Amino acid sequence: MFGALTDSFTSAIRKIRFHDDDKALTKALGELKKSLLKADVNHKVVKTLIDQVQIETRQNGIGKDQFLAALRKALHDLLEIGGNRGFIFASKPPTVILMTGLQGSGKTTTTGKLAYYLKSKQKKVMVVAADLQRLAAVEQLRQITAQIGIELYDDETTKNPVDVVKAALKKAENSLYDVVLIDTAGRLAIDEELMQELKEVKKAANPSEIFYVADSLTGQDAVKTATSFKEQIGIDGVILSKYDGDSKGGVALGLASQVEVPLRFIGSGEKMEDLEIFLPERVVNRLMGFGDIEGLAEKTASAIDEKTAKKLTKKIQKGEFNFNDFLEQMESIKKMGSMSSIMGMIPGMGNMSKAIKDFDIENSSELKNIKAMVSSMTKRERENPELLNNARKQRIANGCGLSIVEVNRMIKQFKNAGKMAKKFSGKAGMKNLQSLMGQMGGANALRR
Repeated sequence: MFGALTDSFTSAIRKIRFHDDDKALTKALGELKKSLLKADVNHKVVKTLIDQVQIETRQNGIGKDQFLAALRKALHDLLEIGGNRGFIFASKPPTVILMTGLQGSGKTTTTGKLAYYLKSKQKKVMVVAADLQRLAAVEQLRQITAQIGIELYDDETTKNPVDVVKAALKKAENSLYDVVLIDTAGRLAIDEELMQELKEVKKAANPSEIFYVADSLTGQDAVKTATSFKEQIGIDGVILSKYDGDSKGGVALGLASQVEVPLRFIGSGEKMEDLEIFLPERVVNRLMGFGDIEGLAEKTASAIDEKTAKKLTKKIQKGEFNFNDFLEQMESIKKMGSMSSIMGMIPGMGNMSKAIKDFDIENSSELKNIKAMVSSMTKRERENPELLNNARKQRIANGCGLSIVEVNRMIKQFKNAGKMAKKFSGKAGMKNLQSLMGQMGGANALRR
């Protein structure tokens, strides 16, 4: 997700890696400036960042480590502008959030993603369909909320969003909802009619916070429109949508500092799970190629039940991992969001995330073949792969429409995966894993 920016920093670091003189620093800063501008970072933001890195590096002595430390601090200072991050709940429920943005920015989808995120935090959430301008808005929201199991409040008997909001809030208070998300109308461009409607809805809702959904693909225009909404409506945070589709990615760097409100969440994919909380220290780690282990742990915890994980670990250690376990884990991984987003959180794997950007585990032909193969097995065969002799394999191949060669290959891959998982489980496995990560880190260092 931060691939272009990470490449920018890597290129700059290479210029100073083996030299510690003023000439090397000048080259590194020049490379950094060129790369940031190419990544669509605002020129004023670039100048501020470059100046800070230059001053701090000179103060601490020119060298790779000093340059890295200065760059890391400058990025953190830049992203920290705007105040609090994450989600802030009202002292007295429900917390009311007004979702605003231009038409086509992904506002309605982002509302669904935020509702899903809050549900994963054990919050009782209601979504309000107050966008009565776009014909398909209510139906789109109806489908999204049905998909994620969230209560939707809509009223097709009125065209007045204020009436809808008032009735929804009354129901939310009576039914003890924790959070109410109000999806408001948008336009193709900012106009007086839109702003007047939003002001009326804001007055009726008395929101705890107002989020502006900015389309990452619009680049610096996202900053301009967010600033306009802040001035006319007042916003407490920005959610950057479609960031996975932005090949440049620089808008995320300057958004908070230019609009002077915090960047709260980033949309990292098309699935409901693909919404990431924006925490500066974690984002800086990913930009620098250090990954985000805490974020990965949170994603894993929300997708995989702790008791199930412990039970699975014991089975792996005993060599009892079977096809049922495999399919169950595949379903859990799907809940974690896009694979490119997950890979970007693993230290040293940021570059790999670009290679699998378009990989969709849910629609993967390989996974579909595995599911078809497992579905053609008997219950005993799924639970005990050792039963699979040639006659059984041939029957399975006929049942799932695959060749015996393909079935043998997938079974072999499954067994190898089980052996690898066993090797990395338990205390001894941690040593093996640390050794492997150390080798990978050395290889990465050589490549850089």
